[in-house]
Amino acid sequence: MYENRKRKHYTTTSTTGTTASHPLSRNMQPPPTTATTSKKTLTLTPSRLKDLLIILSFLIIIYLLFSSPRPQLSLTPRTTPSTTYLTTRRHIVFSIASSSTSFIHRQPYIRLWYNPTTTRAFAFLDREVVDPTGNNNRSVIDPTLPPVIISKDTSSFPYTFKGGLKSAIRVARVVKEVVELNEPDVDWFVFGDDDTVFFVENLVTVLSKYDHNGWFYVGSNSESYSQNVKNSFEMGFGGGGFAISYSLAKVLARVLDSCLVRYAHLYGSDARIFSCLAELGVGLSHEPGFHQVSFDYVLCW
Repeated sequence: MYENRKRKHYTTTSTTGTTASHPLSRNMQPPPTTATTSKKTLTLTPSRLKDLLIILSFLIIIYLLFSSPRPQLSLTPRTTPSTTYLTTRRHIVFSIASSSTSFIHRQPYIRLWYNPTTTRAFAFLDREVVDPTGNNNRSVIDPTLPPVIISKDTSSFPYTFKGGLKSAIRVARVVKEVVELNEPDVDWFVFGDDDTVFFVENLVTVLSKYDHNGWFYVGSNSESYSQNVKNSFEMGFGGGGFAISYSLAKVLARVLDSCLVRYAHLYGSDARIFSCLAELGVGLSHEPGFHQVSFDYVLCW
């Protein structure tokens, strides 16, 4: 009996020893390393990469907005230079397109603005002025008016506009003929009709904004919307007058005759000048002070 109890105790002790954990056995296990427990793998998925690029782009934009100097906004027209150039009345040569029949009747308009002592101008006619009374001994040209120049023959130039006036070619060639006069100290050539009234001092102020050494074509639109649409709102009309800088006029005079041949289908002289300048890459510098008004057009309404 003693043996059975002893065997039972032994068995119990053995069994307990196989199932219980000894304190030393737990301490003998290696502790988990920090790298194993704290290390996490960062995986860049396409969506995360896209978000990162968006954030980076946004930060660059913010940096550029606040680090770059802000440009000053300008409300001046693009054709208005910032420098004033010294232009006087004597630096402008006026070219008046007229005819032997209309010049006598339009002289009062010319007297309104022309001063022989301070203004340089020439009147281009198709032929000599004839006294309507038949008295050829009496002068019909006031000596205080601009000198008269008889235009060269333009009969060899083609003109195909049905119902138009071929005199438009002669008037257009005024640009070439006035340049070939080789007048000294010229900054600008101004062109108009014999019934165009110029306010010379105002014109001097306007042209002083532009460098006459550059290529400038200065004028304004017509009072007729349909005419403006036809010419893309970029043509200076001869009735209101237009100005061409000296350097541009010199170049235009050299190519004008060949250009007139290409534009035989156009109606007026100003349309021909506009087209030839477009070939040179020169657009109109708009100045609203050049007023084109047709009283016949206004009265018909």
